[in-house]
Amino acid sequence: MRVDTVVLDVDGVLVDVAESYRRAVVESVERRHGATLGRDDLQAFKDAGGFNNDWELSDAVALYVLARDRGLDAEVAAFTDAVAANGTGLDGARAAIREALGDDAADAVEAEWDPEALRETFQALYLGAELYRDIEGGEPPFEAPGFIHDEPTILTAETVAALTDRYPVCVLTGRPSAEADIALARVGLDVADDRRFTMDDWAHGKPHPAALVTLAERTGADTVAFVGDTLDDVRTAVNADAADESTAYYGIGVLTGGLTGDDGRAKYADAGASAVVDSVNDLPALLE
Repeated sequence: MRVDTVVLDVDGVLVDVAESYRRAVVESVERRHGATLGRDDLQAFKDAGGFNNDWELSDAVALYVLARDRGLDAEVAAFTDAVAANGTGLDGARAAIREALGDDAADAVEAEWDPEALRETFQALYLGAELYRDIEGGEPPFEAPGFIHDEPTILTAETVAALTDRYPVCVLTGRPSAEADIALARVGLDVADDRRFTMDDWAHGKPHPAALVTLAERTGADTVAFVGDTLDDVRTAVNADAADESTAYYGIGVLTGGLTGDDGRAKYADAGASAVVDSVNDLPALLE
């Protein structure tokens, strides 16, 4: 596989977020509502699509927990299938609950849901008090050390050198810009502002192809490899390939996020992945 430009996701690709973002989803819902899901349950939401933003993933988990209290009788897998059938993402979750419970019960669920308070809780857990003050610009709702400090790096210095020596390297992530800065600094990857898209840079989010197509245009690429850890990352490349006839896009899945093993490989293949690698550190050999 020969390409002109490499585009990297951050979470699950450059850094391991199992003990940070995913932990923050689980624990923020528990703090707000007294019940939550297991960390392993989150992958079904990711696979359903539309949950590139972990704040919205927290919202969907919270709505599911609240809906169970109102009589929702659906296991996580069945519920996330309904989410996918109702348009994916948070809108799909809200529609699935309304479809299952009816308008009155769904209205009651949403009346208990406070997305702003949930977001504040998430950020306090994830960033910790000091970074919360720096990034959010106010006092956290409680003191916490910050799960962000528990993100092991995946991308090695050798892989950074191998990729940046041969390709324009770009970043496409659902992280806010300030949080992306922290992860990129941790792995020693310097990416210019015009070669990256974060949550703050575009409204659509993955799997919309606009950001990936724009990065291809900015680097003058004829062939692009986009490396991610979710099905929506692969779908982004597939959508870009359909939208941009002048460039070929390859979606490459890694097995260092929530998708692992043979099951993960099969799901990537079904989503249209051009390749699956154990880790981003296998990418230079794949592209040779």
